[in-house]
Amino acid sequence: MDNKERLENIHYRIIEQITTNMKLYGVPSTVGRLLGTIYYNRKPMTLDEMTEEIGMSKTRMSQAIRELTELNLAEKVFEKGVRKDIYTVEQDYYQTFISLFSSNWRKGISMNQTFQKKIIAELKQIIEDENSDKETVEKAKEYLTETNEVLGFYNWLTRLVEFFDSQEIFEHVPRTEQKEDK
Repeated sequence: MDNKERLENIHYRIIEQITTNMKLYGVPSTVGRLLGTIYYNRKPMTLDEMTEEIGMSKTRMSQAIRELTELNLAEKVFEKGVRKDIYTVEQDYYQTFISLFSSNWRKGISMNQTFQKKIIAELKQIIEDENSDKETVEKAKEYLTETNEVLGFYNWLTRLVEFFDSQEIFEHVPRTEQKEDK
């Protein structure tokens, strides 16, 4: 294997590592592979170029780029003279992490807050219902207290996500630059 082939092998191994890392964040492997491919292409790509490079169908490629866009990891860009849609991806690893962290946690927060509010409404109905016996009312009050504490947690988690989104996190945990091995 010559050095050109070795370098190409390293290129694909790096993309597979990105794919594996993205799976850790709950992102499908096809979406992670696409992110790595566009990232290491070093310039925006069309859907046709992505399809050719990765070997997936154009339909799946469209879905994957849509998922990356929804995660704020990819965006459509304009390039003079190019009639097809072209996309680029976030080049900053720190921002990629923040986007993934924020996106995943916002979904979870929203889902759980909606659930907790429904539970609170039902518990209040039980507590206020004159047909509820004392033991049921006491247990409902206990659940209501716990549910309000859970909502407090999700409010805290919302502030944590905002802390990352604002990039204030870097004031407390600064970015680090790795020194290049020579």
